[in-house]
Amino acid sequence: MPERSHGLQSWIDRLNQAELPALAAVVQDLQRLAQQDSASVQQLADVLLRDASLTSKVLRVGNSVYYNPSQEAIKTISRAIVLIGFENVRLIGLSVSLIDGLLTRTPREQLQMLLARSFHAAVQARNIAGYALSGHAEEVFIAALLHHLGELAFWGCAGEQADELVAVLERPGVDVDEAVREVLGTSFRQLTQALLKSWNLGETASLAQAGSNQHDPAAYAVQLGVRISEAALDGWDCAEMEEVLAKVASFTALTQEETLQQVLASAEEAVKVASTFGASKLCRLIPNTDPEQIRLQQEERRARLLQPDLLLMQQALQDLGLMVSARADVGLVLDTLLKGLHRGVGLERVMLTVLADGQSRFRAKRVVGEDTQHWLEDFVLPAEQTEQPHIFSYVLRHREAIWMGVPASYNLAELVTQPIRRSLGSGMFFIAPIVAGTREIGVLYADSRLSGRALRHEQFVAFQRFTQLTGRCLEAISKR
Repeated sequence: MPERSHGLQSWIDRLNQAELPALAAVVQDLQRLAQQDSASVQQLADVLLRDASLTSKVLRVGNSVYYNPSQEAIKTISRAIVLIGFENVRLIGLSVSLIDGLLTRTPREQLQMLLARSFHAAVQARNIAGYALSGHAEEVFIAALLHHLGELAFWGCAGEQADELVAVLERPGVDVDEAVREVLGTSFRQLTQALLKSWNLGETASLAQAGSNQHDPAAYAVQLGVRISEAALDGWDCAEMEEVLAKVASFTALTQEETLQQVLASAEEAVKVASTFGASKLCRLIPNTDPEQIRLQQEERRARLLQPDLLLMQQALQDLGLMVSARADVGLVLDTLLKGLHRGVGLERVMLTVLADGQSRFRAKRVVGEDTQHWLEDFVLPAEQTEQPHIFSYVLRHREAIWMGVPASYNLAELVTQPIRRSLGSGMFFIAPIVAGTREIGVLYADSRLSGRALRHEQFVAFQRFTQLTGRCLEAISKR
């Protein structure tokens, strides 16, 4: 289990040394080029070509209609620089690196929402800056994109402490800043400032973290972009939006109506930018500009977190109880199990793995929840692995349901191996054996990592009950 981080320096050490070194290196190199008047095409190409995956993604973005409307084929980084510009290619490289560095694992809802806001803020800030500055628009984009870097890094890398913060934030009437300090020992703003400094992003750091100062047009454009992205979550007609639109109108010398149209157009552009950069899952989180879609999106945002359905859960448990003595088939039992856990108990992702290939491996048999279908192909674990035991074989051997990520199971943390973390992510989860009499069937897994919410005791009790009833149903079927 990783050592607990608490306090600013410990977080910086953890994020830089263990979690984000590759991202930091690329960001530093790309920003260093921005500070060199004589930076060459070859220098930029060399930075991007170090990583074949980054190179291919930069070329894909460069060939998109958004950056290359003429659709002239771009096959090399140097050609991309010639056709769409040095600064655009540098911005694409940095943005793609940020997405890859944070979204490669199973991303939390908090991370996705904040990254969507960051892209929205970046596009708004760049377009606002275009009215008042003759240059630096791309630097404004990057500064707005990195405005919440510390919080992005936390939600992307913090694991169990992110679960802890989610639990604290769910307390009634909680002060968000105090909750963050309680868990991290520092603030997100201080974490962002320290990360930007440790990555040697001097000018970008000053732009990203400057206050609302109209005497620095670039910094002011960043702040306006950030404020628009935050206010839009409450609707384009909310009081906060009216206030920030007035400031944008004054800054850009546009009328109120022109300002609103510019801001709405930038929101639509932000959706295209996120999609172009390979972050299409963020598009639904950027506020829509169609009036009807705005209403639906606000309703969706309120309802996004899956809520337990007590009546459905009780019905599923009752159905499984009847199936012990009825002539139910295996498919109906498993459908009832997953529906009860997902929609009834409110567990966001559920996976049933079974012993397969002569009982030599665990393979995913049934899954439910957003972005779980790939587990059916990808999730495979050896049943017994002496050199590296894991939690799936442990629970089946000990016939024990376990709530991972709470103090009672900290001694088992090392059984959550790297292959498991790569497949499922980090954080709390429930895990239990499925046993039909004396016959070992497989292992049931469940979590709520999409939203990042902490799991609750009553959910674990229900999880255990579903596991037991499923085993009894399968035992009855095998006897028949």
